[in-house]
Amino acid sequence: MATRPVPHVLAEFQNLSGRPDLTEFQVLAEDCPSRPVLDHVTGRWGTLIVLSLHDGPRRFSEIRRAVAGINDKALSQGLRHLERDGLVLRHASDGFPSRVEYRLTEVGAGMEARLREMVTYLYANMPEVLDAQAGYDAEHPAPEAAAEGPVS
Repeated sequence: MATRPVPHVLAEFQNLSGRPDLTEFQVLAEDCPSRPVLDHVTGRWGTLIVLSLHDGPRRFSEIRRAVAGINDKALSQGLRHLERDGLVLRHASDGFPSRVEYRLTEVGAGMEARLREMVTYLYANMPEVLDAQAGYDAEHPAPEAAAEGPVS
């Protein structure tokens, strides 16, 4: 299936680094192969898994402890996706028992640096985000609170 032309809201991506070989990637197009990768990196756990590998190789249990709230299934799936996408390498050592470690590839390290920048930006702007959330919540009460009506 050929990629349909997409109105370029993200026109700056048309000629990345002057590389015409990248023009086939249109993240706003439905069938762009970069979309699943973007989803794997920015999905519920992907960003946190990538960020947890910032300081170097980690074992599965170390990543699980670093990413609070993740379960084994989600971590396993996330690592598999990131490994398939070329962002994470899985290395099983020789010996018994085998020691399996995960580390970022060069592409993964570049992605992690950009994600870390985004998190730093988020932290710096959290007071504004919290104010916006409070303002929104004050103007739009939760449906269950509105349905209850006044207390008699």
